[in-house]
Amino acid sequence: MFVFIVAVVSIVIWSTVSRELGSSSKEKDNQKIVTLMSAGTLLTIILTFSLLKNIQL
Repeated sequence: MFVFIVAVVSIVIWSTVSRELGSSSKEKDNQKIVTLMSAGTLLTIILTFSLLKNIQL
């Protein structure tokens, strides 16, 4: 359940980053983009480690 929640939040964050980067240069908020990218990267790392931990060898 934890992995599912992290995955959904990560998808929402990266979608928001993509939307922000696609907006015109006048509307871009660099601080917001950096914050979202940092959160997205952290969640992606957590998700990756969690999924690698669950792999059965």
